Parts: sequence; structure tokens; C-alpha cells
Amino acid sequence: MQLDALAFGAHPDDVELTCAGTIIKLGAMGYKTGVIALTRAELGTRGSAEIREKEFEEAGKAMGLSVHKMLDLPDGDVAVNWQNKLKVIREIRTYKPKIVFAPYWIVRHPDHGHASHLVWEAAFFAGLKKIDTGQEAFRPNKVIYYACRYEFEPSFIVDVSEYHEQKLKAIQAYKSQFHNPEKDKYGEEETNISRPEFLESIITRAKQYGSYIGVEYGEPFLVREPMRLNDPVAFFGPEYLVGIQ
Repeated sequence: MQLDALAFGAHPDDVELTCAGTIIKLGAMGYKTGVIALTRAELGTRGSAEIREKEFEEAGKAMGLSVHKMLDLPDGDVAVNWQNKLKVIREIRTYKPKIVFAPYWIVRHPDHGHASHLVWEAAFFAGLKKIDTGQEAFRPNKVIYYACRYEFEPSFIVDVSEYHEQKLKAIQAYKSQFHNPEKDKYGEEETNISRPEFLESIITRAKQYGSYIGVEYGEPFLVREPMRLNDPVAFFGPEYLVGIQ
């Protein structure tokens, strides 16, 4: 199966928390989409790898994905080495995505930063014919970065207003990770994302970026290279002006 868009996260829930609205929107537009978690999050403070896998499956259903899978890179050691590059290269060559989403490289969690570089390098090397994986060489058209904890000056922002509630449903599939008064009173340790106000911060950020483009909710993205436009007149049409002036 060839995908139009494939998003990589270091852990299950990374994509859901960051760019799920865009992934869901692309699927609704008829594009084939996928999400791959590099690890099983076995070092996570809350829950377990088995619980996270079940939650990952539920979130995938909420997102309407064509491909949804976990790899076996060790949590806490998403090293940018040849072995791991080959694992990601095989996935890219298998699904031949037109675009790839990866986490922004300036991050709080080391695994996220390593995942950013790993996916970027694998996407490039996947196009080299002399790297033999028993598959046809293939390079995505573009690697696009989504924001984790730290913000950046976006290359573009996607209007995800219509799909915001569906994104929240995918996020809330991870019941072990987020605030749960009944569960937490029995001693489950609090983490950054299990605080009651964390989910509200995700919503607030989406509103912030949505306000920049004149919509209710938005998701920001960054690309390294300048973007080529063949028709600036058409691109900067009336829809572009909404919220800008």
C-alpha cells in the first residue's frame, strides 16, 4: 500500500498530541495516512507497554488510519545508528509516503530529538539504490516537522477546526497517561502530561495557532528548505487572506 502521508513519533501518543488533527483531516480528504511509533514506550512512568499498545490501537481507530504500527526501538535509546536507520528506511520503502512528518529537532525529551534526526536521515537514505533492503529505493517528497514542547516560527499552519474533537478523542484514548482522579488517588505517579491542566494547554496552543490564520484551531509545521510555488497568484488567494489582515 502506498501512503500519501506517514507520521513518525518516538512513542505512542506523540503524533496524537501534536499533529493528529492534520492527519485526520488528510484522511477525510481522501488521502491514505499512517502513523508509526518507533518504540513501545516501555520506560513510561504510567501504565505499561502492554497498556500503551492497546491505547495506541484505540487512538489509531479514532484517527481513521490506513497504516498504524509500532517498531521495536528501545525506549530511552532511539539512537541515530545504522541499524535503526535501516528499520525506518524499510518502512519508508514499504509505504512510499509522499510526505513524512517527524518531530521538531529542538525538544525536551531526548528520544524526540533523536527521532527527528533518525527519520530525516532515513528519509534521505531510503532514496539511495545501493542501500540494499530487498526493496525498491524511494525518497519522500518532503519531511515536515511538527511541534512538540517547544515552538518554532511555522512555515505553514493547517486549519484543523473541523477535526479538533476527533483529535481529542484520539488523545484521550491514552487513559493511562492523562489525568484520571479515580486512578490517581490510588498512587499512580503524576507526570508532566498527567497534570489536570495539560490537555487544556494542548487546546490553548491549537487556538493560538488557529488565531494566526483566522480559524478556531490550527496546527503549525516547519520545513527546512524553501517551498517552491508555481502560481503565487493562485496560492495567495482570498482564503489565504483570512485572519492575516
